Amino acid sequence: MPTTLSAEEKKRILKALEEDEEFRYAVAGLIGLSEILKRLDRLEANQEKLWLEVKALRENQEKLWEGQEKLWLEVKSLREGQEKLWFEVKNLRENQEKLWEGQERIWFELRNLRVNVERLTLAVEEEGRDVIRHRLRSELNVDVPLDRVWVDGKEVNIYGAVGELCVVGEATVRLGVKLLDELEEKIASIKERRPDLLRPKLIKVVYADYAIPLALDEARARGVWVLKWSGDLTPRVIHTVLV
Repeated sequence: MPTTLSAEEKKRILKALEEDEEFRYAVAGLIGLSEILKRLDRLEANQEKLWLEVKALRENQEKLWEGQEKLWLEVKSLREGQEKLWFEVKNLRENQEKLWEGQERIWFELRNLRVNVERLTLAVEEEGRDVIRHRLRSELNVDVPLDRVWVDGKEVNIYGAVGELCVVGEATVRLGVKLLDELEEKIASIKERRPDLLRPKLIKVVYADYAIPLALDEARARGVWVLKWSGDLTPRVIHTVLV
């Protein structure tokens, strides 16, 4: 606890400071040392604060380095993912090119197949017209020139007329029931839109390389003459038509 000096004591100290030089220097040194100690205390306190701040900075720096390492790991992972993505894109592009090449080959094969089918169909039609005309000439003594006609935008493969007889038919590689239905529809269209093509007598005919049994049964029921180059598959029937 600080000591309070009396007025008398203070006077004696002041007088001693004035008269006693050694005492005066001693007191001045004491006061200076006290200031130095105070400053040292303040300096120590500031140094402790500085060390705390340095410690905090170091901890923040360590956290920053940890965060930077994590960031680099993320960047590395993104780069690897990007490389994988480019690899997948490259594979997809190569597969797409192979697919296009395969598709081009398929279209080429289909085009060739279509050309071959068209050629085969034309060959069957020409063969059918020749065989049917020959059979009618040799068996009925009737020469009917046969060709194709179009009625309402639909092609009739086999058509010919002479005198009171007309022939309407189709030529196909394989005969099914659907073709028989189409033949009946075309005959009905001729009656409605081109009755001038009909005659009082009508032969419905299909020339086919092969016919399924069900189609042959249906052809017999409808009176359709089915034949191929080697002979008849169903009997020839001459229908009466009201024209």
